[in-house]
Amino acid sequence: MLELTRRRELIDTALAMNSLGLNQGCSGNLSLRSGDRILITPSALAYDRCRPQDIVKMDLDGSCRGSGKPSSEWPLHLDIYRTRPEAGAILHAHSPFCTTLACMELAIPPFHYMVAVAGGSTIRCADYALYGSRELSVAVQTALQDRSACLMAHHGMVCFGPTLDQALDLAVEVENLARLYVQALQLGTPNLLTDAQMDAVLEKFSDYRGQAG
Repeated sequence: MLELTRRRELIDTALAMNSLGLNQGCSGNLSLRSGDRILITPSALAYDRCRPQDIVKMDLDGSCRGSGKPSSEWPLHLDIYRTRPEAGAILHAHSPFCTTLACMELAIPPFHYMVAVAGGSTIRCADYALYGSRELSVAVQTALQDRSACLMAHHGMVCFGPTLDQALDLAVEVENLARLYVQALQLGTPNLLTDAQMDAVLEKFSDYRGQAG
């Protein structure tokens, strides 16, 4: 029963991702840690046609349980789960403004203090590699060092959180930051916050999360 609930939560979050404008059609993907395995959205199936039994269960060694075909980005998801124990859910989307910056191979610098929401003073852009490849996974791992979100050059964005809701909230915030940064660039070169200013924000965020916990 618990696994069925988790499968439904994945579908509901995927539908929310599309309704919020973070994604279109059957692009992007979502996964959820489930004990020592993961549940991941299937390949090439529109979310509004996805049923709980279509969600694919995988072991962390990459083997599938059942007959479903997982999202082509499953190596990326598994590598994040293997290296980031705090990751409970992963969201990858082709959100418009994140993808705009990613196509220009631009990171999001500290133009706004909320950039710290991803864990650092910047939101990096991972080097380009073919989707679904080991090279892409390695590039994303580098960009996610000490971060919970990054852009993916000529591709989109990826983020993770302890829960699906938190991963979705982070994706919305990162897309909003990308939109604001694109708008700011139209007016000129934004002034950036200093390392000291961002360190102060990160410390304050840490205190806030500690109190919330």
